[in-house]
Amino acid sequence: MSEERSLNFIEEIIENDLNSGKYETLITRFPPEPNGYLHIGHAKAICLNFGLSQKYGGYTNLRFDDTNPVTEKTEYVDSQQQDIKWLGFQWKNELYTSDYFQTLHDFAVKLIEKGLAYVDHGTAEEIAALKGTPTEPGKDSPYRSRSTEENLELFAEMKAGKFEDGACTLRAKIDMSSPNMLMRDPIIYRIKHAEHHRTGNTWCIYPMYDFAHGQSDSIESITHSLCTLEYVSHRELYNWFIEMLEIFPSQQYEFARLNLTYTVMSKRKLLQLVNEGVVSGWNDPRMPTISGLRRRGYTPESIREFCERIGIAKRENLIELSLLEFCVREHLNKTANRVMAVLDPIKLVITNYPEGQSEILIGENNPEAEDKGGSREIPFSNELWIEREDFMEEPAKKWFRLAPGAMVRLKNAYIVQCDDFIKDENGNVTEIRCSYFPNSKSGEDTSELHVKGTIHWVSTAHAKTAEVRIYDRLFSVESPDSEEGDFKDYLNSDSVRVIKQAYIEPYLAQADMDSRYQFIRKGYYCLDLESTPEHLVFNQTVGLKDAWAKAKKCYSWRRVA
Repeated sequence: MSEERSLNFIEEIIENDLNSGKYETLITRFPPEPNGYLHIGHAKAICLNFGLSQKYGGYTNLRFDDTNPVTEKTEYVDSQQQDIKWLGFQWKNELYTSDYFQTLHDFAVKLIEKGLAYVDHGTAEEIAALKGTPTEPGKDSPYRSRSTEENLELFAEMKAGKFEDGACTLRAKIDMSSPNMLMRDPIIYRIKHAEHHRTGNTWCIYPMYDFAHGQSDSIESITHSLCTLEYVSHRELYNWFIEMLEIFPSQQYEFARLNLTYTVMSKRKLLQLVNEGVVSGWNDPRMPTISGLRRRGYTPESIREFCERIGIAKRENLIELSLLEFCVREHLNKTANRVMAVLDPIKLVITNYPEGQSEILIGENNPEAEDKGGSREIPFSNELWIEREDFMEEPAKKWFRLAPGAMVRLKNAYIVQCDDFIKDENGNVTEIRCSYFPNSKSGEDTSELHVKGTIHWVSTAHAKTAEVRIYDRLFSVESPDSEEGDFKDYLNSDSVRVIKQAYIEPYLAQADMDSRYQFIRKGYYCLDLESTPEHLVFNQTVGLKDAWAKAKKCYSWRRVA
């Protein structure tokens, strides 16, 4: 079977451009600002840009939009590179807007020489007051009529560091009555006396995004500059700069950004969560950052599949977080080894199994894998840990697990029958006593007994201990950004539950950071970064239950033979 889908609108544009001979090679770029960690929304843009260049035989540049030295760090550059590689993509050229600072400066000088830019000594408040409103035209700045010579001299003095931060700016001279507010003489250079992470103190003037973006695209001969919808109004200015500078005509196209339920995507808000200690860091497993998802156990394949399923649209919509969970659950079901872990233990004693004796049973690692994932050895003895929820003193109707007189199969082992149980002085069950049927061993069963329930277990004599962290959604409402008040008012107080001492089968003592595991009947888990051989720590990636079964009909694909 193969999967087909119709072309999205960007693919249609690209195919028309390539088929018409407008471009010989598709060139895209991914231009993150190194002022934070990448999140799942960036993953959509990464998959789009790199995926298109792969599909059409072109290439993608990685360009760091490092025009604000105050907020940018090499730490963010390194993390963003790691995230892109982890997702499975490789850029052709690693570039920085700072590579073009001299060229961009020269472009600004060219605009001044053409009478299309001027130095404005107005304050931010004064400039804003003259901008007008969407229904009322703006008013000319008193500095708009400065001569070319004066503007060239003042801009050179800005570059030489003769003015303090905020003393003046360089503005493009366009149209103060334009219905597009961004065309009303936008600021294209501002003064910032701050050390840049790459250029140090060489520059004290820095280009604004709108001036740097299109020109950087042009310098790199980017054929299709893909942005999210909030940049639709910026396209007119993007084109104006390219036209006035008479440089390579890169084209900007916009698509809907990713909005995900129970999540915030603003880097400013994510940074706030980090700085205020709401989360442990950018890679906290509850964060929507790529590093957070990676730490939680998400796989690059599942994230790429998610981005493929949500598609590329021209209108904003809110995507269910359960779709992302569905994608990782579907991938891990095929790749994660099955293991046994008991998170809420109660002891089970098999009274007719020789005390002190043990045997090795064989467990299949993954029955869903093409190669079945191999097998592993599981030690068995007369004392086991089982889940407390698998025993009921007074069983409910259709209860198929342990209860007085009831029988159940121990996974990969024997059928046992509950004969008795022990309570403590508070009435809590502390031990379940069972007998087993020696001829009911899994794979060799001749007992002719029929049971409906199977439970997992860990031998107490062989068990290893681990800390287990179970995560829920970081926010308690679907759209925290659209609610009244502070977005932090809607944080989920139960977003993480820590089990300090769970029991795991000894196989998991050899767990590694790149592997994912299905804790049978519990969910999918991975080893955490804080784990050590002496103190194992596992994070739950997602539970076993598919909560997205109904919603996925909205994302059905046409399948053909």
